[in-house]
Amino acid sequence: MDWCHYRFHSRWDLDATPAAVFAALADGDGYPRWWPQVREVRRIDDRTGTARFRSLVPYDLNLTVTEAHRDPALGTLRVTFSGDLEGWARWTVTARGTGTRALFVQDVVARKPLLRRFAVLGRPLFRANHALMMRAGCRGLRARLESGLNHTSPDLYCSGRSTGEIPGEHPGD
Repeated sequence: MDWCHYRFHSRWDLDATPAAVFAALADGDGYPRWWPQVREVRRIDDRTGTARFRSLVPYDLNLTVTEAHRDPALGTLRVTFSGDLEGWARWTVTARGTGTRALFVQDVVARKPLLRRFAVLGRPLFRANHALMMRAGCRGLRARLESGLNHTSPDLYCSGRSTGEIPGEHPGD
């Protein structure tokens, strides 16, 4: 087992249209306005930027993020990462009832020396840190989307799973 390899999965159910959710998720420059752990985003060109992340554990992750795929009709976004993490992440946005489900899958290898040094002992903490970050992102996006709506749904669901492989998921999907 490669202790530096992580595969994360999160599901966000949001009370907004798929188009609104897709637009918010496709706007990487806007993430720091609603996702507290996305501390900074700087655009390099039309498809590439740098981002700095920091969650509960006191370390920054600095990444170069490149858009690899964007299809509003299918509701899919995919980016690749390099820097402190190397790999990819994908959002799939679909209608669900009167709202939207956003599925997030991320497959990365830690390259930051601190993460590699503590890979075995720190793995549960790193996974929990990621889960907290995703939960905060879901809440932040929900608040951003609801600020333009006339109603709220406090019981909507934010979940994450960060263990094991996800059946049927492949990096090229």
